[in-house]
Amino acid sequence: METYIVRVNGTEYEVEVERVGGAAPAAAAPAAAKPAAAKPAAAKKPAGNGEPVVCGTAGKVFKVVAKEGDAVKSGDTVIILEAMKMEIPVVAPKDGTVSQISVKEGDSTTAGQAVAYIA
Repeated sequence: METYIVRVNGTEYEVEVERVGGAAPAAAAPAAAKPAAAKPAAAKKPAGNGEPVVCGTAGKVFKVVAKEGDAVKSGDTVIILEAMKMEIPVVAPKDGTVSQISVKEGDSTTAGQAVAYIA
């Protein structure tokens, strides 16, 4: 068994990998010291007014459907992302008015990123 530290979206995980078949390595690498657990990001006040509209996945902004000032209902598409050759709608979490659009077409996004705000 070999132990590795894997970092995914800023969170570190310790994983063990078993070598299957093949010759054993000539010399084992020295074990690295276990890094300190990643601290969660400090809670920040949302940048926009109202409830954030967040991406469920990482992707690229394919189209901005809503404009600031538009009235939307819960479930209406605000942004369309492109990820893995698929178009994925990012929808309004509640009825209201779009108070801010935080991205533009072509921008890259991460999972959980606020792309707009609904007041």
